[in-house]
Amino acid sequence: MEFLKAIPTGTLLFNLVLYGCLPLWLIFGFLDWYCHKKSKIESTTGAKESFYHALMGVQVGLPVFLGLCFEINCLQFIIIFLILIAHEVVAHLDVQYALHKREISILEVHVHSFLETLPFVIVALIIIINWSAFVDFISFNWAGHMDLVWKQRPLDSNYVFGYFFTLIFLDVIPFIEEFIRCYRYKHSNSSEMSE
Repeated sequence: MEFLKAIPTGTLLFNLVLYGCLPLWLIFGFLDWYCHKKSKIESTTGAKESFYHALMGVQVGLPVFLGLCFEINCLQFIIIFLILIAHEVVAHLDVQYALHKREISILEVHVHSFLETLPFVIVALIIIINWSAFVDFISFNWAGHMDLVWKQRPLDSNYVFGYFFTLIFLDVIPFIEEFIRCYRYKHSNSSEMSE
């Protein structure tokens, strides 16, 4: 067990992001979809709220993709912080829109709480893991740090493909299904009203 004590803290934190935080984001994203389905989102808030969900998924997915494939540098931190702010704005608009239009269960409240907190945890861990890049960022030492540079030590391709496959299976497909369900409901009701 002594070898476990020798694992560098940075490696432990990086593994926490890869094998803890990112998979939890996928699981809680799926639970969020389940809550929407259970509350019959298609007959209440419909495609507008579903669009908010898709937008937030893209907002979180883009920095995840960039972080898995490219070195963290000043450009990455700019992207991360801008998207984090945009994600919070859209999350607020989403809840504000849905609050009085459909039931938001206790489970969904807890899921939203986790989904709202997790990006901040991941960003904090990324800052700690990439401390020198963060210092360059906050000290405006951006020269030579504003390009997307492939990771010098790429992640295991099995992990990357497995993560993106799971992302598509647990989150992308269900939220596409949600949007299609909302769209069909709206148009089936429109055609019934016009008859």
